[in-house]
Amino acid sequence: MKTLFQKIIDREIPAKLAHEDELCIAIHDIAPQAPVHVLIIPKKLIPCVAEATPADQALLGHLMLTAAALAKKLGIAESGFRLVINNGRDGGESVPHLHVHLLGQRPLAWPPG
Repeated sequence: MKTLFQKIIDREIPAKLAHEDELCIAIHDIAPQAPVHVLIIPKKLIPCVAEATPADQALLGHLMLTAAALAKKLGIAESGFRLVINNGRDGGESVPHLHVHLLGQRPLAWPPG
């Protein structure tokens, strides 16, 4: 069965796109936790970061660089932003498809959650 994100990637479910390239898609979160809340999702299904392999190294780096480029594009690079990757139930992962949360445009407290 396809994940929610696979359905979005395959255009079976609509989403507000922030970015797309050959390796990933970035969408605006439907329940944003900050004024800017974008999900950067690899097109390759990796269920969670703990299941990534050395073969995924370049893809994982691409997700980080895409997040940085989006932060600039969305005007939050200078003021600051947070990148979050949840892993597993206790880590807050709700969709079993690795994705990076890009959050910004408000002060973000530490520690989170």
